Amino acid sequence: MDTKLTIRLNAEVIERAKIYASEQKISLSKLVESYLDNISKPKTEISEDIQITPFVKSLMGAAGSLPDNYDYKKEYRDYLEKKYQ
Repeated sequence: MDTKLTIRLNAEVIERAKIYASEQKISLSKLVESYLDNISKPKTEISEDIQITPFVKSLMGAAGSLPDNYDYKKEYRDYLEKKYQ
């Protein structure tokens, strides 16, 4: 059942949100509903099917792939040793 909700927000935030919703081809109401639904779910209900935002998708692969046996602690230790010689 849908219920009407009235909220007060900064006008600039509303305009940016409208543009974002339009770019995502969803209504502003659906955008707000989706956000509130996601943040209010108990941790046990959150599935692995969480939608990744376009911004996060754009970051994927930015660092490249690392080998399975990559030891970041050793790399950082080596970096610090070299830096403070």
